[in-house]
Amino acid sequence: MPAAAPRADNRLPLVLDAAARLFRERGYAVTSMRDIAADSGMLAGSLYYHFASKEDLLVAVYAEGVKRITAAVEEALRAPGEPWERLERVCAAHLSALLDDSDYGQVVIRVRPDDVPDVARRLAELRNGYERLFARAVDALPLARKADRRALRLMLLGALNWSQTWYRSGQDSPAAIARRFVRLLHGSTL
Repeated sequence: MPAAAPRADNRLPLVLDAAARLFRERGYAVTSMRDIAADSGMLAGSLYYHFASKEDLLVAVYAEGVKRITAAVEEALRAPGEPWERLERVCAAHLSALLDDSDYGQVVIRVRPDDVPDVARRLAELRNGYERLFARAVDALPLARKADRRALRLMLLGALNWSQTWYRSGQDSPAAIARRFVRLLHGSTL
């Protein structure tokens, strides 16, 4: 949360970008406010103009990451089509947001709320809000009445989020990966 009202020469976007990049590259725990300030070309004390603590800065980065992923998925959900096609588009949008906009997206999937107890509730609320949006695509699928949609959603999100460990740019596009995942779920052959 910003510590003060923004001013005309606000450097907040620069700070958020630096924090997202460093949290992704080094990890949240080992990145200091001094590191972020140096990367932003600021004095360490100047960061406190924007954020009261490193935890508050993390929440802002996490919120921006969730916002970007949400925007991509909302667009995919609005597009017409049958439920399996919509799920494929949602998965592709999710993957693109994680893999193409990697700093913010990677922070969202790498920093677990329990890793930062002081802001765990805030991070979990952001994550849960996004997961409810993603659930709309799963809930629309024509599945058996007793199908465990929650388990399907969690399995699919887990597989999509794990892509950050094995994805190599240029090998497959997020759309191609999403198509394969959804076809496997739908029962089609590859």
